[in-house]
Amino acid sequence: MTTAAAIVIVIAIIALLHGWFLVLEMFLWNRPSGRRAFGLTPEFAEQSKVLAANQGLYNGFLAAGLVWGLWLGGSEGLHVKVFFLGCVLVAGLYGGLTATRKVLWIQAAPAALGLALLLAGNA
Repeated sequence: MTTAAAIVIVIAIIALLHGWFLVLEMFLWNRPSGRRAFGLTPEFAEQSKVLAANQGLYNGFLAAGLVWGLWLGGSEGLHVKVFFLGCVLVAGLYGGLTATRKVLWIQAAPAALGLALLLAGNA
C-alpha cells in the first residue's frame, strides 16, 4: 500500500468515526446503545440530550471538513485536511483531559496518526 493510499484510508476512517459520533450524539443519545456507549443513566441522558445533539453537530462538521479535504485533493485539499485533523486532535486532547481518557485513544490518537502521515507524505 502506498503512503498516499494509507493517508486517504486513515482520514476516511476518522471522518466515518466522526459521522458515527454525530449519529450517537444527535439520534441515539437517549437510546440504550447511546447510553451504553457513553455510560449514561437514562435520567442524565434525558437532561443532557440538547447539549449532546449540539456536540454531535460539531462532530458532523469535522467529518464534513475531512471529506471535503479528501474530495479537493492537491494542495487545497492538503490545507483543508491539516486544518480539520488539527481540530480533531485539539478536540480529542481536550476531551481526553476533561471528560475521559478514552477520548485520547478514540479521537486524538487517530487524528495525530493522520496528521503525521499527511505531513510526512507531503514533506
